[in-house]
Amino acid sequence: MTRTQIQLPEPLFGRLRKIAQVRDISVAEVIRRGMEIYVMTCPEVKTPAAAWKMPVLRSSGGHLVDPATVKPEAAAIEQRF
Repeated sequence: MTRTQIQLPEPLFGRLRKIAQVRDISVAEVIRRGMEIYVMTCPEVKTPAAAWKMPVLRSSGGHLVDPATVKPEAAAIEQRF
């Protein structure tokens, strides 16, 4: 079993403590049971999508600009001056 720490608002912890006392189990067991229910009802985590790519930008003239060409183009302009 893995040991972990969580921080709970005092009102929530108080409610958990009362539930544990009535059921004669530990607060940790109440939390474990709650997490089991959460995991069973939570949708599956999907695998991450493909790597994010920079979108195509529009230059000031409204023309589409490929971000990969901006740096070499800027360097070429600098060399002219």
